[in-house]
Amino acid sequence: MLTGLDTGFFFALQEQNPTAFRVWQEYETITSVIVLYELQRKLLKGEFKEWPTIIADICEAVNVMPVNKETALKASHIGHGTGMPGLDALILCSLLVPDCTEIYTTDSHFELYQKKGLKIVNLYS
Repeated sequence: MLTGLDTGFFFALQEQNPTAFRVWQEYETITSVIVLYELQRKLLKGEFKEWPTIIADICEAVNVMPVNKETALKASHIGHGTGMPGLDALILCSLLVPDCTEIYTTDSHFELYQKKGLKIVNLYS
């Protein structure tokens, strides 16, 4: 069983959210290359001062999923059908691999997507 991690998960982890910490320590996780993009932008703006090695730490501990043409096309359908923002749809679609059964996020947009066998966990709910 794989667990998907959205960008917001890493904000919750930095804030020492106990569920995020448990997932980080105990679960086999994947994230999207788009998450790295979003986090790098935050680093460039001066965020994550307490965790300056976040990108390297993620790349070492988490399997980073690419975005390919199939992912991009599927994301466009999900974004169109749910109203989900484009980057969120790209992240979601890159995490929709057969073994991923849950996705941890802090973004309510992910809750717009419903799929049997997939659980969306909002750490801020």
